[in-house]
Amino acid sequence: MSAYYLENLFGLSGKTALVTGGAGVLCSAMALGLSQVGANVVVLNRTPESGLKVVDQIHKVGGKAMAVACNVLDKTGLEIAADRVLQAYGRIDILINGAGGNRKEANTTADQPFFDLSEEALRAVIDLNLIGTLLPCQVFGQTMVKQGEGSILNVTSTSAYRPLTRVVAYSAAKAGIINFTQWLAVYMAQGFSPRIRVNAVAPGFFLGQQNRAMLVDETSGELTPRGKKIIDHTPMGRFGDPSELVGAVLWLLSPAASFVTGVVIPVDGGFSAYSGV
Repeated sequence: MSAYYLENLFGLSGKTALVTGGAGVLCSAMALGLSQVGANVVVLNRTPESGLKVVDQIHKVGGKAMAVACNVLDKTGLEIAADRVLQAYGRIDILINGAGGNRKEANTTADQPFFDLSEEALRAVIDLNLIGTLLPCQVFGQTMVKQGEGSILNVTSTSAYRPLTRVVAYSAAKAGIINFTQWLAVYMAQGFSPRIRVNAVAPGFFLGQQNRAMLVDETSGELTPRGKKIIDHTPMGRFGDPSELVGAVLWLLSPAASFVTGVVIPVDGGFSAYSGV
């Protein structure tokens, strides 16, 4: 198999790829991976300093990248970001909607039952994950419509398939992203161009800043009871490494997946396939 064939199948040379939440643990790995197959990467992040750190990492390995500060819940800010990207690169070929997260105030605990959860916290989590995916698709998707081609990749979660205990708003929002991904895939292909594809990845359990305290005891370094339960229900018996998302991401965004739209690919070590029996 020739290098030329592989480059045409999986290469993204010269493509402009936007990554929201681009400074996060998982999304920074995706951004780095995109840069290494030739894409011009735009790190979209609420805090410019964090975005610039990812850009520096990309530059160190010879990639091309720029950071643009914006909030995925601010449509005007997203439109300004789109103008900046188009001025710099002239196109928007790829959008990864990675911005998201959870808040402890939206989780149930022994002292915080579902009935007492803060309305503000519930709305904040649902807005960040679901509306924070929808609005970038509205803004950056318009450029793809004008071009007649493009690829959108949403980031959902294994908790969308089997809701995890405690994280009520996060699980509901991530389930909504799956439905929206399928809806938008049909809308873009039928209404505008079959060369505009919309897919999603559903990461399993990867250690990051948001979930580390729930999964690993800070003092001993041992798994918490919740962390142990997750590993026991992950057939591969470990947490994922962020770099292990990159292969699925690059495939879904590349010409190799040109007939793939409206799908969600779990990257979870088998978690979603295991019934526990």
